[in-house]
Amino acid sequence: MATLLHIDSSVFPAEISSSRSVTAAFRKHWEEQHPEGTVVYRDLNAQPVPHITAASHTAGFVDPAAHTPEQAAAFAERVRLIEELEQADAVLIGAPMYNFSIPSTLKAWLDNVILMGRTAGETQSAKGTPVTVVASRGGSYEPGTPREDFEYVRNYLGAALGAGLGLDVDFIVPELTMAPQNPAMAELVPLYEASRDRALEEAATKAGQLVERLAA
Repeated sequence: MATLLHIDSSVFPAEISSSRSVTAAFRKHWEEQHPEGTVVYRDLNAQPVPHITAASHTAGFVDPAAHTPEQAAAFAERVRLIEELEQADAVLIGAPMYNFSIPSTLKAWLDNVILMGRTAGETQSAKGTPVTVVASRGGSYEPGTPREDFEYVRNYLGAALGAGLGLDVDFIVPELTMAPQNPAMAELVPLYEASRDRALEEAATKAGQLVERLAA
């Protein structure tokens, strides 16, 4: 019985969030094809995790027996998040682009779970775990577009999740999501719709492939 760790970070509700709609489609197909599985869900907008502090950071480099009360409390939260990641057989992350980067709530989660000597460094306790990232964005940052140099979401998460944590990273990228709301982008609505439909199809396909992979 496999466990899916599902993380959303959009500030918008499901009915208007592109990343949430695609992660929901992925999860729906996962649950339909793997009804005996378990889903652990974290909505980082509704329930943000603590941002890293001096106490929680330094606690990672100190023998737990020597932790101050402040370090012990802060580190306990980090360990809880790390254990969720370590116990997951697959991870699903909604990562919309805000101001060319990821939401601060998602960065806070990463800062907590990246721990040298455990999840990062030579050990990488979650190494090899497949992670599907839904990296939605209001415009397009693909190679050849005017803003390709501003693509920091895939680059950063590929490094942090892949090289940093050793996860097997895959991306679904719904783009031009602002086209229906921005009159200046009206001519791009058909491209947005095509991107949306493609992302939803990819979510279904990748969810099925992941179920098969874990069952093998």
